[in-house]
Amino acid sequence: MTSAKETQEGARRDDGPPNFIEDIVREDLAAGRNGGRLMTRFPPEPNGYLHIGHAKAICLNFGIAALAPHGACNLRFDDTNPSTEDVEYVESIKNDIRWLGFEWGEHEYYASDYFEQLYQMALELVRQGKAYVDSQSPEEIRKNRGDFHRPGVDSPHRARSVDDNLDLFQRMRAGEFAEGEHVLRALIDMRSPDVKLRDPLMYRIVKTPHHRTGAEWPIYPIYDWAHGQSDAIEGITHSLCSLEFQNHRPLYDWFLRQLPFEQPPRQIEFARLALTFTVLSKRRLQQLVEGGHVSGWDDPRMPTLAGMRRRGVTPEAVRSFCDRIGVARKDGIVDVGLLEHAVREDLNRRCLRRMGVLRPLRVVIDNYPEGEVEELEAANHPEDPAQGSRRVPFSRVVYIERDDFMEDPPKKWFRLAPGREVRLRHACLITCVDVVKDDAGEVVELRCTWDPESRGGTPADGRKVKGTLHWVSVEHAVEAEVRLYDRLFNREDPMEEEGDDFLRHLNEESLQVLASCWVEPALASAKPGTRLQLERIGYFCVDSQDSRPGHLVLNRTISLKDAWARIAAREA
Repeated sequence: MTSAKETQEGARRDDGPPNFIEDIVREDLAAGRNGGRLMTRFPPEPNGYLHIGHAKAICLNFGIAALAPHGACNLRFDDTNPSTEDVEYVESIKNDIRWLGFEWGEHEYYASDYFEQLYQMALELVRQGKAYVDSQSPEEIRKNRGDFHRPGVDSPHRARSVDDNLDLFQRMRAGEFAEGEHVLRALIDMRSPDVKLRDPLMYRIVKTPHHRTGAEWPIYPIYDWAHGQSDAIEGITHSLCSLEFQNHRPLYDWFLRQLPFEQPPRQIEFARLALTFTVLSKRRLQQLVEGGHVSGWDDPRMPTLAGMRRRGVTPEAVRSFCDRIGVARKDGIVDVGLLEHAVREDLNRRCLRRMGVLRPLRVVIDNYPEGEVEELEAANHPEDPAQGSRRVPFSRVVYIERDDFMEDPPKKWFRLAPGREVRLRHACLITCVDVVKDDAGEVVELRCTWDPESRGGTPADGRKVKGTLHWVSVEHAVEAEVRLYDRLFNREDPMEEEGDDFLRHLNEESLQVLASCWVEPALASAKPGTRLQLERIGYFCVDSQDSRPGHLVLNRTISLKDAWARIAAREA
């Protein structure tokens, strides 16, 4: 697995996944381009929480920056739209990047740091006759831009004099006009086959206060203007963008050519991450939050890094996943099973084992001495003796999983049934001798006997017993609320059909909340964020928001095996 340090050092095995950007950057470094400098940037807009797709970009940018001894990756917030941005998102983004294992040090910037410089650069383009103030309505601008089949139509204000444009733009800056009354546009070519070059907008009037600059600025730069110039101001050498920005590159380069930057940055596009059974559109994720379909941005079903962290996913698993999928030139879709495999693989190595019963069935061992309690020794991790062991109390009455009993079992049933013998993990062998039911015919208790010569689960006569069950002592068990999380969508591509409502494909069983579950006493003092494996059930995490002393809440991170793959195999 690639550690954060290895990722930041650009480590990649010869037989590792493809990364064409790394190859390009190594060639540039070898050729001495940019004077041997290397600087990348991660430029999130603070209008939501980061998701697993952003994790790929973070790992890429920090990893590429570390290819050179003094390379750096800037964290630059693209805070040019005050109506959708908030300090909450700024802080969550920084927390997520640090959680992934990356640090930017003193290289923290904001597009708002450059508002005055960007404004002065825009004034220079107006003076050169390369930008003008357009007073058409947004609808008229949109209509007159044309499309791939129709050329654009010149604005009636396109021929304004330089002096008039300077006067209007400066008055826009002074806050004299209402929103939508004027915009600043670059003067390029309204008949260009590239629609992006048809006099693109550079500034619009927005009267919403900014989270950093307050009401100081009544005008805000458009992304295509602010992005490239901010890159150049910071000395970025390689501006790495996802593939949807490929058709923005001619405009990115045009703006940079109009101003005297000695070493303009180079934009390189890569395929963004798309996952099966997942939506990674920030707008769609916001719909889920605002519509109450999830409990918030950190809901453990969300593909946000905050949600994955709360669910119990480790940063190591996320980095390993990003390392495995590589960096490609063309969009594709990655099976979410690969991410789930990385999570299981990582948790299997690190998680201590504990026992817990989610749907309890009471078992009384009739011939076990009443009032006697044994302290059994159980390994914390069966594959790692260095993890040590813990003491598990065993007594006459225990809970087992209700699914581990069947009154009329099929032929290959190896768990408990009337007359059947099974092993209680770490404890002994028991045989079911009676079944107690309530008035409705529901099984409420099993009466069993034990073999005193089978302490530790190994019979003295060496007989073979196939079934092994987990359990907890009723007298010593700790009550817990368990939240079983599953995939949020039940369709491989929730957005497959154009115009389809992706909310129709929400998995109604993505969350099951189980009360009155019981776990072994070792979990009584488990701290929020603690990860563990409940034996034979799955990997869990103590919830960071709702768990507290006396009220233990466990989130299922992932099951032990891929149940979805088995279902698909059966239906194939």
